[in-house]
Amino acid sequence: MNLNFLAGLLHIADPTLPIGGYSHSNGLETYVQKRIVNNLKTAKEFVENMLIYNLKYNDGALMRFSYEAAKKEDLATIIKLDQECNALKCPKEIRQASQKLGLRLIKIFKRREHFSFMESYEEVIRKGEVNSHYCIVFGIYTALMNIPLYEALLGFYYTSVAGMITNAVKLVPLGQLDGQDILFELYSVMEQTAQETMGIDRELVGICNTSFDIHCMQHERLYSRLYMS
Repeated sequence: MNLNFLAGLLHIADPTLPIGGYSHSNGLETYVQKRIVNNLKTAKEFVENMLIYNLKYNDGALMRFSYEAAKKEDLATIIKLDQECNALKCPKEIRQASQKLGLRLIKIFKRREHFSFMESYEEVIRKGEVNSHYCIVFGIYTALMNIPLYEALLGFYYTSVAGMITNAVKLVPLGQLDGQDILFELYSVMEQTAQETMGIDRELVGICNTSFDIHCMQHERLYSRLYMS
């Protein structure tokens, strides 16, 4: 088995990568303050539902299509995907967070990984044609680094799930071992979701998650906040 891609995958999917992900709860803080998420069971339900009902049809699917476009060096499709991602992120905090994470991911990897296609993408960022969304950047880099698609998707979902669990541990709060139990229990869900994303219908991308959007918008006006989104 060729595992030459593994170090790059572990690096780009590292939940502690200094791109600022730790400062965003993606609406979880609102769910906690409303006591919808208030214990181990509801924390797991939140993370699992976010994975299979939201990420799979939104950021995960967009990451996959960006990966495939980058493999073909199809910048026109990348631009459309980035613009679509921007339009789908109705809550301002989530939209801005995604853009910042994408820019910081580029800042880290461009120092060592030099790709002409990424330079072309950066140029359209400078021109204001795209918004550097994290899932788009992740898809481009994993494609250019020759990380297989399934493994790239699994890494994308892992870092997303690990981040949500870390936030739940702090906010609910939960014990550190509780968080690890959730992670163990979601292994098969992440694997299944990655497999399903590989064959997802393009027409299903962007399925609306009204409750998630509303809670993210309400986060902007919470009385007290630990997170930026």
